[in-house]
Amino acid sequence: MTGAPVPQVTLTAQLSTSAADARRGVVRLHGEVLAALGLVAWDAVRVVGTRATVALAAPATVPVSPGTATLDETAMVNAGIVAGTAVAVEPVTVTAARTITVAGSRLASTALAPETVRLALTGKVLAPGDTVSLLPQDLAPVPGADAVGTRTRLSAELGGTWTTELVTVVTAEPEQGGAYVVGPSTVVAWQGGPQTGSGADPGADAARWTPSGFFAGAPPAGPAVPGPTLAAASSAIPAAAATPVAAPEPPPPAVSDLVGHQDAARRLREWFDLVFRRPELLTRLGAAPRLGVLVVGPEGVGRTTLVRAVAAEAEVRLVVLDAPAAAALEAGAAAERVRTACRRAREAATGEERAVLLVPDVEALLPSSDPPPLATVVLDELRAVVASGRVALVATAQGPESVDPRLRTPDLVDRELGLAAPDDRDRAELLRVLLREVPLGADVDLGVVGTRTPGFVAADLVALRREAAVQAALRGPGPEDEDLRLCQDDLLGAVASVRPVALSASGSQTLHSGGLTLDDVGDMVETKQALTETVLWPLSYPDSFARLGVEPPRGVLLYGPPGGGKTFLMRALAGTGRLNVFVVKGAELLDKYVGESERAVRELFRRAADAAPALVFLDEVDALAPRRGGSTDAGVADRVVAALLTELDGAQPLRDVVVLGATNRPELIDPALLRPGRLERQIYVPPPDAEARTEILRAASKATPLASDVDLAALAADLDGYSAADCSALVREAALTAMRESLDSTEVTAAQFAAARTAVRPSLDPRQLADLEAYANRG
Repeated sequence: MTGAPVPQVTLTAQLSTSAADARRGVVRLHGEVLAALGLVAWDAVRVVGTRATVALAAPATVPVSPGTATLDETAMVNAGIVAGTAVAVEPVTVTAARTITVAGSRLASTALAPETVRLALTGKVLAPGDTVSLLPQDLAPVPGADAVGTRTRLSAELGGTWTTELVTVVTAEPEQGGAYVVGPSTVVAWQGGPQTGSGADPGADAARWTPSGFFAGAPPAGPAVPGPTLAAASSAIPAAAATPVAAPEPPPPAVSDLVGHQDAARRLREWFDLVFRRPELLTRLGAAPRLGVLVVGPEGVGRTTLVRAVAAEAEVRLVVLDAPAAAALEAGAAAERVRTACRRAREAATGEERAVLLVPDVEALLPSSDPPPLATVVLDELRAVVASGRVALVATAQGPESVDPRLRTPDLVDRELGLAAPDDRDRAELLRVLLREVPLGADVDLGVVGTRTPGFVAADLVALRREAAVQAALRGPGPEDEDLRLCQDDLLGAVASVRPVALSASGSQTLHSGGLTLDDVGDMVETKQALTETVLWPLSYPDSFARLGVEPPRGVLLYGPPGGGKTFLMRALAGTGRLNVFVVKGAELLDKYVGESERAVRELFRRAADAAPALVFLDEVDALAPRRGGSTDAGVADRVVAALLTELDGAQPLRDVVVLGATNRPELIDPALLRPGRLERQIYVPPPDAEARTEILRAASKATPLASDVDLAALAADLDGYSAADCSALVREAALTAMRESLDSTEVTAAQFAAARTAVRPSLDPRQLADLEAYANRG
């Protein structure tokens, strides 16, 4: 007896533009198609293009025709198709996987524990040969899954680049399954690596030298699969036809390619030459010929790349102790990993040879707060290596304050190199280096791309290159193009989908302009001019301020009645100046534990400096920085105010960072925060008058078709007491009134505006307005 045939439909594939679906392995189908296939939301389906893959089926969230299947880029790559290609979709039986073997980049396979990978893959459907991301499956509820905890764990182990990391499913058991789901009992392992809890000896991963001089683990027993990239996979070659090859460690870049870090590279090379080539000079002058350096800078700025390049140019061997990978092990295994690396460094420095022991992200092993007992062992081993005089110690960290102070003693690390985030010109030059071997279209202007990527570091620009390659590969060559090339639209389109590392790692929210500029803000001429002079001019014309000897303001206070458009102004300001905006709402930074609130303030401003040019937006700043001495919270608010004052006007001046506070109760803010040098410029956002309400109504109804009997000026004159938010709500309510009368309405009439006024009432409080006017006119 044969079973019933599996239903199948052939559809036209289109690429999903939803950020929520990105890299989730999702195919969106019309409701009629789901019903025809006998599926419900989040069932598994097989998608057949030039190869077969599996994905999660979900209802389309935007109107689509029944003949269309909307796939995210990962599902499209796995199916080996591009937009416009026909695909077959059918239900598939899912098997609970006993074991899953995955392969990925060297960074991911070293830093990520198999258990972390299992958590990231939980709830996804997989097939051998598929490329999957580590983004948790958080679109549909997964029993027992913790998407937030998984994200935190991935970020802690891999850093801010975990969102763009991809892995390949190599094998799965039981072998008879075509589609697999990862559950709590699934054992996940890296190809060629031990499984968690396998009892493998941590010291058994014998070291070897790679062509680039890296000290790495022993090669796996079988051939390794290189870390997948969407750009490479977009060629639509079936994965089954690809032959796995070993992925060699990429050679270190030339020092000349270290854009923006030439001075740091020169100083590090001079130190290497002095300690390794001319130690007698130091001895003659009474100094010990040893070297310990801490390289600090924003995540992704290229700290490790700098050390690799300089070590290669100086012809010294490089031994790497991966601090995050060692910290993820149990205490005994981690100590053995540290001892092995230090021993190999000493063995490398034999005869006339010298070596450098590189410890990336040293704060993972030696954190500044609550250092583990292992820290003492690590410090002793590093001290013995440096004392030999034949091995230089170079550690990297995001900031000196994040590292155990015992590391920064004269007998260990006594020198520091700081790497700054690239500016517009450096970003354009970095893109030229990264795209040197990439075919570019005639319309590509990397200078424009550089100005459109504020806060991007080298790692972000690498991700930008990858995303642009994905878009170009999915777009395919034009009808007259012989070769596929990267165009300006591909690069600018990738800018919107790449989140800078500094923002990804920030605990505070970030504000997105949504394409708004100050030109979209109705009226408020004086307010917009004041914000332009105070915020945009110092960031856009620093030479003019320096030439005239003017110190730009560090902060601005916006105050006015609720609904006056203060946050809307922030979004428009961010869009006009292309700024990275960090948002802190109310008392977000307050923490009951001593020292945590001050640490959160320091971290906020450090992240903002890393993402400069940046704007720190303190919404409801009166709750964050009330007058000191009157709080009943054990002094937490007072300490936050003190930390804010120190950051705004401390020993280290803010550069390319402007702080802007917003409130409707300015009299409650601590006066010290409002003096010159802090939030010195105070801008009143008054309630809109008739002329301003007309402009607001015109801006709010820009996309709403109005009937000929609608007179916005007359309507605005009759809206006394309405705020900017009230005016926008009135336009929305009028449009909804038209829809209630007829879903086929094509315009909004004056009668519908009149009906909307009964639902939208003025929200401005006359007494509060009087208090704000008195504060603004206080002399």
